[in-house]
Amino acid sequence: MAVPSKLFPLLMLFFFCSLHHQIQHASASYSIGINYGTVANNLPPPSQVATFLKTQTNIDRVKIFDANPDILRAFSNTGILVTVTVGNGDVPSLAKLPAAQSWIASNILPFHPQTKINLIAVGNEILATSDKSLIARLLPAMKALKSALDLANITDIQVSTPHSLGILSSSEPPSTGRFRRGYDKVIFAPILEFHKQTKSPFLVNPYPFFGFTAKTLNYALFRPNSGVFDNATGLNYTNMFDAQLDAVYSAMKKLGYEDVDIVVAETGWPSVGDPNQPDVNLDNALSYNGNLVKHVNSGKGTPLMPNRTFETYIFSLFNENLKPSTSERNYGLFKPDLTPVYDVGILRNLQALGPAPATAEGPSAVAEGPSAVNSSNKQWCVPKSDATDEALQANIDYVCSSGVDCGPIQDGGPCFNPNSVRSHASYAMNAYYQASGRHDFDCDFSHTGVLTSTDPSYETCSYPFQAQGQKLEKSVAGGSMKGSTIAKIVAVVACIVMGWPLLEFQRSGALPLAVMADVAPILLCKVYSLQRSDMEM
Repeated sequence: MAVPSKLFPLLMLFFFCSLHHQIQHASASYSIGINYGTVANNLPPPSQVATFLKTQTNIDRVKIFDANPDILRAFSNTGILVTVTVGNGDVPSLAKLPAAQSWIASNILPFHPQTKINLIAVGNEILATSDKSLIARLLPAMKALKSALDLANITDIQVSTPHSLGILSSSEPPSTGRFRRGYDKVIFAPILEFHKQTKSPFLVNPYPFFGFTAKTLNYALFRPNSGVFDNATGLNYTNMFDAQLDAVYSAMKKLGYEDVDIVVAETGWPSVGDPNQPDVNLDNALSYNGNLVKHVNSGKGTPLMPNRTFETYIFSLFNENLKPSTSERNYGLFKPDLTPVYDVGILRNLQALGPAPATAEGPSAVAEGPSAVNSSNKQWCVPKSDATDEALQANIDYVCSSGVDCGPIQDGGPCFNPNSVRSHASYAMNAYYQASGRHDFDCDFSHTGVLTSTDPSYETCSYPFQAQGQKLEKSVAGGSMKGSTIAKIVAVVACIVMGWPLLEFQRSGALPLAVMADVAPILLCKVYSLQRSDMEM
């Protein structure tokens, strides 16, 4: 039966709405994993850990530092991906195929595929040991394990090895990144060729924690800063994590292997340190790991690798009480009783579980005549009373360049007056806090922000608020640019296929305006159609 011509645009609307929805979800992939270390005598049993991660967090992949059978059994049928590790001491013997086959038979076959083992890490930071015998047997062991997997007809497990950033002889600025002389062509070129041939990733452990100074602390923590400029590329870096990854990428590119994927096997920041480590504290750990999660999942990539999402494993799941130093014992996101040390946005429940906000400091007076509406279940982010205009201006610059809509504080906007740095910063900081998911660290702003339950809205200026666990849309999508671009292409194709009669269909009253407003591609159609009508007039 022929479709009536007037209904055709509506049917096409449903089709493209559905496609657009699927694209949005496809572009919002989660890329954060966790390192599950066990150097402790007070941790919960692996079965409890697996259940907790599956039911209470967004974590869908873990990396362990051995092939512990109890842990592998515990993750059976959870759907959580597991990376297992070959101990450094076992690497030399596995350079021969029979030994590699035996290792696979003992540590992989009894658990796979019920346990979704997706990668074997051969050793850990072996290049950093400077053990020439061990280094010489690394790649042969990787090849032997890959051959053993192939002979066992296992095609969904990759083989790699994690590296510290000590593999680089130069890393600042990132464009100068290169592997250590003598290791570049002899060691790394063959390893990268193995990754290229097997389509496996190059694993690195970038730790801004080990590279920061007092002057670069904000740069290391993803906080507002002036950035570091790379003269060779003309690119400005606003965080050390990106700079470290791009230094690795530059080193790989110099050998002709820039197309090999990079996975961040470890990165983190301890929450407690020794007395001589003043920058090792809960606030900084929360800032680094919380901003890391947002940054990685934004899909923005790095200056040299734009629009890429890097699989990233935070170190670590638990505080491990048998490690030697105070800082090493306090990298965990969770305590042994499974309560969070702080919340970086990976918990499924809607209750904020980060450290309590600094309630001792009340909200600052953001504008003349704020309405004193007490909203006990709502929170807004405002500047602290002692925050300087210089710091608040930096907050404005950071927020408005991150994709948050700053139109209301621009000249002519409803929140432009009073025209002061503090008033504009108050609106911008709150808009960022609401748009980013309302986690405590979203209102940190280098210790210049504080949460308040008093609505700072005034006169015609309405401060954004979003229910806990939801996010306001940013003017620049939080998903990957790839997904955003595809969505725009779909929108344009929708406009072309449906034709301009769709707008007339809406104008006739047959299609409610509310439906139009909810569908981004159709809004684009409306814009394009208006532009077309303007040109035709």
